Amino acid sequence: MNRSSEIIKTAKSVIDIECYSISQLAKKIGDEFVEAVSLILSSEARLIIAAVGKSANIANKLVATFNSTGQPAIFLHAADAVHGDLGSIQEKDIVICISKSGDTEEIKAIIPLIKNMGNNIIAITGNKNSYLAKEANILLDSSVEKEACPHNLAPTSSTTAQLVLGDALAVCLLKCKNFSKEDFARFHPGGILGKRLRITVKELLTGRVPFVNIDADINKVIVEISEKRLGATVVLDKGIIRGIITDGDLRRMLVKGIDISELKATDIMNNNPKKVDSSSLAYNALKYMKEQNISQLVVINKTEYLGIIHMHDILKEGIVQQ
Repeated sequence: MNRSSEIIKTAKSVIDIECYSISQLAKKIGDEFVEAVSLILSSEARLIIAAVGKSANIANKLVATFNSTGQPAIFLHAADAVHGDLGSIQEKDIVICISKSGDTEEIKAIIPLIKNMGNNIIAITGNKNSYLAKEANILLDSSVEKEACPHNLAPTSSTTAQLVLGDALAVCLLKCKNFSKEDFARFHPGGILGKRLRITVKELLTGRVPFVNIDADINKVIVEISEKRLGATVVLDKGIIRGIITDGDLRRMLVKGIDISELKATDIMNNNPKKVDSSSLAYNALKYMKEQNISQLVVINKTEYLGIIHMHDILKEGIVQQ
């Protein structure tokens, strides 16, 4: 077998083993998991997620997930805890200890101290007979049959199980708290996710408001489209939107050989322009444009005409549709 085939075979094996581990993990979700969610929901305190080694990397990721979904959490390295960092645990904080073996010296050292402080402990461990499992208030079993490592040594399946179990906790809390898209946006103001859930059409209006009156001649239409640089102009009749003319409409008429020199705006316009309310999310506006295969939308506030939003205005903000 050549090296390429061996690499592909090994990679697929790792994925299969870890997928199997997760499928078995689902069978372990029961009353204790419900108890853990209920305990966290009943408390207004923080989650302290303690771990050491590779489990510490998982703990850091889970802290980020909990914080981003509205559940305050901080990371506590078990080795640092016995050198002063235990003081970061406040009254009523709930401590989640993550450890594959449940018997690491660092974890065993801090468990009695945490219990003496009166804090509840949720254990995520792969060893139900470990010190951590026996001393915790709630045990969440993250055991796996084997690691994906061919020597069954490197934390692979076990850390994936820890991660998935933690994610399951976070999502259950999110749903129980009715954590909305708007709440999510408050915690993700930057980046593409935040922009999708936060930026409205009104915020992206350029200030250029292209329009011509319904009886405007073709020269006026062309000048307005050119000067406002949005690829279109709205046609108004006493302030009321009657239609839209795009540069594409003009090009198509010229390609057909139509003499447009004597035409008025009313002769060219599309009298059913696609509109969007100014309070709509820019992401939703972009999605609608792609569905309709158009590049512009007329922006309104109820019936008031505010301007035109172009697809490029949204894309420039880094808002993209997936």
